[in-house]
Amino acid sequence: MGIAAIALVGVFVAMYLTLYKVGVIGELTCSIGSCETVNLSSWSIFLGLPVAAWGVGFYVAMLIVSMIGTQPAYADSRGISLALVAMSGWGVVFSGWLSYLEARVINAWCMWCVASACLVMLLFVLSMLDLRATRSTPA
Repeated sequence: MGIAAIALVGVFVAMYLTLYKVGVIGELTCSIGSCETVNLSSWSIFLGLPVAAWGVGFYVAMLIVSMIGTQPAYADSRGISLALVAMSGWGVVFSGWLSYLEARVINAWCMWCVASACLVMLLFVLSMLDLRATRSTPA
């Protein structure tokens, strides 16, 4: 349930950034950093979609898989745990790349992006702990 809760928070953060990027929200609330600079940079689009929209998809997928894992039939499933580790691990790599771009290429930081990267790292840690707890359970 912890993974699901963190993923839900991530959905809201990524949706906020996506709504800004597509023009639904006119201004970002950003008390620390340069959120608009980051979100208006050429790096804010990946494969034709806003990076934040990819984040929404990632967090929704994590939420769905983690909620499936709470069902009694899958509660001790090593397969669900492995899926969560793989998904969140990919999220850590992608967030790391985006953080590198903020620091070295864009030269601006977005507090919402940093918060999202922290959420992804937390999802990875919780997923690893869940995998460790199901280590002795067959897939």
